[in-house]
Amino acid sequence: MASLQDQLLKAGLADKSKAKQVRTEKRKKQKQKNKQKVEQVDEATVAARQAIEEKKAKDRALNEAQQQEREKRSIAAQVKQLISINIQKRGKDETVLNFPHDNVIKRMHVSNEIHKQVTKGKLVVVKFEDGYELIPTPVADKIAQRDEASIVYRADIQAATEETTSEEEDWYADYQIPDDLTW
Repeated sequence: MASLQDQLLKAGLADKSKAKQVRTEKRKKQKQKNKQKVEQVDEATVAARQAIEEKKAKDRALNEAQQQEREKRSIAAQVKQLISINIQKRGKDETVLNFPHDNVIKRMHVSNEIHKQVTKGKLVVVKFEDGYELIPTPVADKIAQRDEASIVYRADIQAATEETTSEEEDWYADYQIPDDLTW
């Protein structure tokens, strides 16, 4: 089927120059329209991209949480293994070892030799499963790097904190007390 323009030319109602002029004007208008045309944003594609980005962010957060949980379980397993391998025997129940844990004084029956080692800082009390165990100080240092909460009592650190508090309390020792005070 021929276009309307061709039909008008055959019928003699329009001439070739007029038809050519109309075509060029039409082409110029189309070019201007294309130049001025602002890119139309398809809302569906924008929503789809946004949904994809949200899903990626959610997946990243979930992966990070899972990784932290795996790392936490790994550290707990390492601590448990270090303690179970290095548990020291308590000896005969000759002496009571008192130590603080969560603002409560706990007791452990040990031999005199073990009690001396704990008070000198050679052995450390750690929380293990449902009770308390004794392990060597170097192993306790490794455990403290992984999980500080597992260490219950260290005599060497306890002694250091007591020394600093006694120095703080003796600030008045430099002052001379007058002899003529009467109470």
